[in-house]
Formats: sequence, C-alpha cells, structure tokens
Amino acid sequence: MAAAPAAARSPRLPRGHHRMRTLHIAGDSTAAQKYAGAAPETGWGMALPFFLHPRVAVANHAVNGRSTKSFLDEGRLDAILEVIRPGDLLLIQFAHNDQKVTDPSRYTEPWGGYQTNLRRYVAGARGRGALPVLATSVERRRFDADGTALRTLGEYPAAMRAVAQEEGVDLLDIQELSLALWQKLGPERSTTYFNWTPDEQDNTHFNPPGAIAVARLVAAELLRLRVLPARDTRRLDAEIPAEWITWPDTDPEENRA
Repeated sequence: MAAAPAAARSPRLPRGHHRMRTLHIAGDSTAAQKYAGAAPETGWGMALPFFLHPRVAVANHAVNGRSTKSFLDEGRLDAILEVIRPGDLLLIQFAHNDQKVTDPSRYTEPWGGYQTNLRRYVAGARGRGALPVLATSVERRRFDADGTALRTLGEYPAAMRAVAQEEGVDLLDIQELSLALWQKLGPERSTTYFNWTPDEQDNTHFNPPGAIAVARLVAAELLRLRVLPARDTRRLDAEIPAEWITWPDTDPEENRA
C-alpha cells in the first residue's frame, strides 16, 4: 500500500468538523450510474451510498466507455473541479478503456499517458483543497481451466500503484480485492454477481449483488485506510437487499450537447 509523508497528502477535514462532504467518482462503466434501459446492469457507484453515512454525499461522474484520456478530453474532470470543495474526495478508477489499443481516442500507455493523466486528476483535486484517492480497477470475471481467477488489466494497476506511491495518494487496491472475491466465489457462483441475462453473458459489468459487493470493498478500504472515519461508514457487515438498487428512467447524457 502506498505510503507517503504526511506533508505530501491533501488536507482532510479537521477532527470534529461535521459539514457535509461529497465523494466524487471519476471512472468508467463499472462504476457508473445506469438507467432503466440498461437494467439489471449496475455500477458499483450506485451502491456506494448504502455504505456511507448520509452526511457523505456521492456524486457519481463515472461514464460508460471512458478512459483517463477521453474523460479528460471531454471536459469531465473540469466539470468536477468546478463543483468540488475543500474537504471533498475525488475517487479515481480507470483502466478498462485505457486498454483499448485500437481506439486512439481512449488508449493510453500504462507507463506513459495513463500515469500522466492520473497525475492531472490528483493535481486537480489537490488544487481545489480536495483529497484524491486512486482505486485500481475492479477485475473482470475470467477463470482458467483449473478454476483460477485471472488478472486481465495488464500493467495498468501496477502503473497506478506507482503513481500513488510517488504522489503520496491513498490507494484502494480494488483489483486485488475483487480478484480474491471472484476466486472465493468460484467460476459458477461468480456469474450471479455479473450482468448475465438470457441474452448476454457479460463478465465485466455487474448486476445488483455484484455492484453491492464491490461497493462494500470500496467503503471498507476507505475506512481501513482512514480516508473516512468510522462515523462516516455504515452497514459494512450487513446484508444489503438487491431491491434497494433503482434505475432512473432518464439518462441526462442523452441531452448532453
């Protein structure tokens, strides 16, 4: 886990300060808000509020198909920085679409543009007095013939870990935690956490139980690393009903100019 001198870290809220904070998510389809037409597909960001105290609001800016590059190029980080406030958090999770080597609008080299872009997110948050938090991407569901869960994200998680170390940023290693979860569940049971429907077998995106499970990992790491105090988390060991997940009817992206 990345360790850094205290002076390198962004300021947290003073102890005893109870104003409402916002946790902003910058990421891709694995975290994004889904709408009625996509159900039962569910981003883990939709379930994260179930594990946070109501005084910690979640602003989910993650969007399907985005990489560190395309998210920046579309001005989405700029939009976050316009509204983020001192003491807020910016949780950054990308890699799946940075891997798209045949798509120059999204592809980044893990030890090149990907790291450069991550540093822009970190610097942007710190420049607004907010706390950047890096999260390695959640793993896809893939097993070998012997039932061993496989890593699919190449060098991107290692590249993110290096940025976290160099920049003194807290790192949630969701890749490793999710890989361990898929291994524990095994090839058959793990399908019940992904968006498997009569029409498709999707091993990247989640259904409600999968999104809840990954959000639980995220919240537990925020607590373990003391990014959030215990009073700002809840239900980490409780059963969360899948029925709590809802899909709004309208996607504001459809009306985006």
